[in-house]
Amino acid sequence: MSMLKTLIFSDLDGTLLDHFTYQSTAVEKTLQQLHKANIPVILNTSKTFAELEVIHHDLGLRTPFIIENGAAIYMPINTFNSQPEGTVIIGNYWVKSFSLPREYWLTLLSKNSQKFSPYYQGFSTLSDSKLCQMTGLNIDEAKRAKQRQYAEPLHWLGDNPTKEDFIAHLVSLGANAVFGGRFIHVGDYCDKGQALIWLAERYREQFPNYAISTIALGDGENDIAMLEAADMAIQIRSPVHDFPSLYRQHSSTKTQLYGPQGWAEAIQKLLTNQLIN
Repeated sequence: MSMLKTLIFSDLDGTLLDHFTYQSTAVEKTLQQLHKANIPVILNTSKTFAELEVIHHDLGLRTPFIIENGAAIYMPINTFNSQPEGTVIIGNYWVKSFSLPREYWLTLLSKNSQKFSPYYQGFSTLSDSKLCQMTGLNIDEAKRAKQRQYAEPLHWLGDNPTKEDFIAHLVSLGANAVFGGRFIHVGDYCDKGQALIWLAERYREQFPNYAISTIALGDGENDIAMLEAADMAIQIRSPVHDFPSLYRQHSSTKTQLYGPQGWAEAIQKLLTNQLIN
C-alpha cells in the first residue's frame, strides 16, 4: 500500500488573505502545522511574481507558487531532484510558462477593441494611486501588482450586457477572460487547474512510492478550474459574492466562516480527521 503525500493548492485574495484587509493572521498556526507535517502549501493566484515573492516570504513558505491565474509556475531550484522538462531558469527558480506574454494581449486589445475602450481601464493605464484607491493596497503593493508578465487585468466600467459582448469579442480574437475577485483578466487559455495538474505530476515523479493527493481552496470564479481539478475541493465563503457553481458532486465542501478563518477551519478539520497526515 502506497504512503500518502498531500499537496494543498490555495488561492490568496478572499481565501488565504482577507478580502478587505489582505491579512492572514487566522491561518498562521495552521500553516506552521502544515510545515511541520511536511505538507506543501502551494499558492495559486492571480497575483504577480513580484507580489508572490513578498507574500511567500511573509508567510514563511518555501514551496512552488503559481502566478497570474495559472500562466506560470515558479519552483525554487532544487524543489525536485532534477530540473523539470520544459522549464527555464529565472533567478532562483525553475519556471514553467503556459501563456504568451502580456505585450501580446495589450497589442490585441489596442488594435482590436477600440469600440469597447470607453468601458474599461487596464492595469497598464492606471496610476499607482488610482490602483490603491480601487483595491485598498498600499503604494508598494500596487506597484508590485502592476508588474504583470502574462495577462492584463481590466476594471470594467460598463453594464453587464456590454460586458458580455466584450467577452464574446475577446473570445473571437483568441483571448481568454477570467474573472478574479475584482478584475477581468485578459490573457491566454491557461488556468489554475492546468497548472495544478502539471505540478502534481512533477511531485508524482519525485515521490513514485507515494499516492499524491491534491486539495484546493478558493472562493472565486477564477478558482473553478483548480477546484475541479483537485482530489478535494474546499470552497471558501466570500463576504462579497456567492459560492461559484461546480460540476463536481463529490469530495467538495463549503466553509461556514469567511476568508482565512474559513481556510483555517477547513484545514483544521482535515488535520483532526487525519485525512492529510
